[in-house]
Amino acid sequence: MTQARSNLIDPSSTPYYHCIARCVRRAWLCGEDHLTGKNYEHRRQWVVDRLEALVDIFAIEVCAYAVMSNHYHVVLHINRHPADKWTRDEVLMRWTSLFTGPLLAQRYLARDKLNTAELARVDDYVATYRDRLMDISWFMRCLNEYLAREANKEDGCKGRFWEGRFKSQALLDEAALLTCMTYVDLNPVRAKIATTPEKSDFTSVQERARHLAKSEGRMQPVTLKPFRAQGQKTDLALPYTLYDYFDLVDWSGRAVRLDKRGSISSDMPPILTRLGINPDEWVQTMGRGNRFYRAAGRVIAMKACALNSGQQWMQGMEVCRRLFSLN
Repeated sequence: MTQARSNLIDPSSTPYYHCIARCVRRAWLCGEDHLTGKNYEHRRQWVVDRLEALVDIFAIEVCAYAVMSNHYHVVLHINRHPADKWTRDEVLMRWTSLFTGPLLAQRYLARDKLNTAELARVDDYVATYRDRLMDISWFMRCLNEYLAREANKEDGCKGRFWEGRFKSQALLDEAALLTCMTYVDLNPVRAKIATTPEKSDFTSVQERARHLAKSEGRMQPVTLKPFRAQGQKTDLALPYTLYDYFDLVDWSGRAVRLDKRGSISSDMPPILTRLGINPDEWVQTMGRGNRFYRAAGRVIAMKACALNSGQQWMQGMEVCRRLFSLN
């Protein structure tokens, strides 16, 4: 049964979400349409550029992304802390960089003199816009509507470009977050359009690897949520080190390419052991399509999420039980 978006995205349960948007029917987002011979490869950069632009506006961070031929994946993090501190002017300037906004808000930003009632109304707008700037649905709307307009303009047509609304999965704990990020970054390898993670074009793992090579390991991309560095507060970064993640993605990519299901090599990254992830199930997860539904996480987190939604059970719980079975 279709679930309300408010049940699928609940920041009180987790700030991390995996979102997928797919083109309608045979529409092509990127890549080459072998039937017509048209090449849409340049559109991949549209997605990356738009993500970077929206990250500068919203209180939402990008943890991982992969831009495929007719769909894309993105792992997002809702970062409420800075948004709660934004001033009235900052909220309005961020929102009006995307939308025109009401006349009263425009007058305020133009420094027109407003009376007490008008200022109160402006504050109502600010409260609404602050919430929207922390809302994944609004983030995805600003991403997908922009891409649809640009693609339809280029194709000289009108109508729907996306296959309904985007799909989302709640990532309930750090094990689910790691699983999903790695799955997203390995999409091109799994689809056999790239041989290694660092050669997977238009993915976050490639962006991180390129930035690391250029910066000699001292910095991470400012457009992506960073991995934890020594001495850094955990709420400011992803709960793993960058080098652990690179090792895991590389190891997983080799397993996917060689189809090693059930035969795990002795150099298994220790991060799997620390998070209690079953390596056999891990490789199957990396090599198959998306095995999760509304949410992913350890069984205890899945049960809590189901109860919070007024349910006793949640689809995908058995897969999670097998994958995160070593806790």
